[in-house]
Amino acid sequence: MKIEERTVAEYHGRPVKIFDLENEHGLKARLMNYGATLVSLLVPDRAGHLEDITLGYDSFEGYLGNNPYFGATVGRFANRIGGARFVLGGREYLLARNEGPNHLHGGLKGFDKVMWEAGPVSDSHSVGVRFSYLSPDGEEGYPGNLDCQVTYLLNENDELHLAYLATTDRPTHVNLTHHSYFNLAGSRKENILEHELQIIASRFTPADEHLIPTGEIKEVAGTPLDFLKPQAIGRRLGELAAGYDHNFVLDSQGGLALAARVVEPESGRVMELYTTEPGLQFYSGNFLDGTIRGKGGRPYGRHSGFCLEPQHFPDSPNKPQFPTTVLKAGEIFKSLTVFKFLVV
Repeated sequence: MKIEERTVAEYHGRPVKIFDLENEHGLKARLMNYGATLVSLLVPDRAGHLEDITLGYDSFEGYLGNNPYFGATVGRFANRIGGARFVLGGREYLLARNEGPNHLHGGLKGFDKVMWEAGPVSDSHSVGVRFSYLSPDGEEGYPGNLDCQVTYLLNENDELHLAYLATTDRPTHVNLTHHSYFNLAGSRKENILEHELQIIASRFTPADEHLIPTGEIKEVAGTPLDFLKPQAIGRRLGELAAGYDHNFVLDSQGGLALAARVVEPESGRVMELYTTEPGLQFYSGNFLDGTIRGKGGRPYGRHSGFCLEPQHFPDSPNKPQFPTTVLKAGEIFKSLTVFKFLVV
């Protein structure tokens, strides 16, 4: 197991650090303290050929421009809050409206756009980086000082673990997730439509035209959202006006369990996703339009990558029937996500 650390730039007087992790099988993860970001992930195919399976940029400066959360840690609240407001403890809190009338992924300067403290960690079978950030009371409109950690660990089982932890001094809402765009074919294919996806979820949360949940929970059976059996992402995509950007209610609630499995048939790469979260947002890269040029100058067109974001449900602060996202003083928020890589 290897870990290397270096400084690549300076941002507002603070060093931008890159951490390179590698296991004995050659799997390599590159992390950055800006946004607690997964910059790249090199995974072997069935022939042992390593290729980067994440979208992003070749340099730090790219992440400061038109960046749709490539590889970032998202918070305080991942996904959307309707009307950019919520009531907590009898008081109304107003948030930034950064997606139409709504609040998205923590606001104008969410956790994806801040510098995290970072340092290497390791044990007998893994190496990684622990990132920490103190979000002050009132940041982006949220109450309470929120002390956050996210620890990435790469092990010899070809697993990348993401462990989240947060505490607060006042009641607040917390919903953290990871936002990599994956293409398991690497640079060989321009889109992910032939990837075979399975999501272990019998239900989903229907949403309005602004992608805010209505509050209902419905069965996926008979809809294009039925991924209980593996199917190509592009198979029923045309039945949806804007593509996939939906929250799935995972069948397993509470413990670490398999949430999704993705197979790229040509390369043989397989990604399994395990989580302790109750929901999974599946996004098929609908808003990528070719204007972003990423790694190697490659234009990222529609469906260049997909996101699987383990999290609590969108608009939970305004939907008391959903699993709560309230964190109180004295409580500890914990969440675990595991990406496991295989070949077939």
